[in-house]
Amino acid sequence: MFVSDFGMKQFVLFNNHIISVGVYTVNFSIKNNCPYTIWPGAVTSSGNTLSTTGFELPTGTIVKSTISSPWSGRFWARTHCSKDARGKFSCGTGDCASGQVTCNGAVGIPPATLVEFTIAPNGGQDFFDISLVDGFNLPISVVPLAVKGQDGTVIACKSACIAFEKPEFCCSGDHNKPETCPPTNYSTIFKNQCPQAYSYAYDDETSTFICL
Repeated sequence: MFVSDFGMKQFVLFNNHIISVGVYTVNFSIKNNCPYTIWPGAVTSSGNTLSTTGFELPTGTIVKSTISSPWSGRFWARTHCSKDARGKFSCGTGDCASGQVTCNGAVGIPPATLVEFTIAPNGGQDFFDISLVDGFNLPISVVPLAVKGQDGTVIACKSACIAFEKPEFCCSGDHNKPETCPPTNYSTIFKNQCPQAYSYAYDDETSTFICL
């Protein structure tokens, strides 16, 4: 989990991953914790297109967006935005110069704080970073969503097989033998915490014991 070190109100992105009818997607919940309205912008560097490339986000509100993998791109927040007498939209920071609330493929003009994502296909390793390379206009946090109880604490962790329902994680189909179903980065997380427990289907060598 990334939490900004800036002692200010933040523009927050919550994200989680889902599998739906064989399609790997990521859900983003974009929340404005700033005490004023912002206008998030988004641009795709490669992969599938976004449902929107810009929108108004009043203080305390959340907008949800779903992205299908593969995808890479960036989000940023625009501030001090308005329309002139002719209806042209522009912003004091992060403006994408499209003349509209949507950026339509245009990137934000520096300075602006960026959050960049790469969403891998087929449940692969995803990446994100928060960048000040193009300057800073407000703080951003990225927080992954997890299985939580009523008090907000994490109460369980899904296996990769349950989470992704893919043969390579479930050791099924073409991956139904030890040679084609090795440990994964996900099973290693469990193995490191519980070395003597089964972490995936063919974890026999270090997880099966005899009684004397």
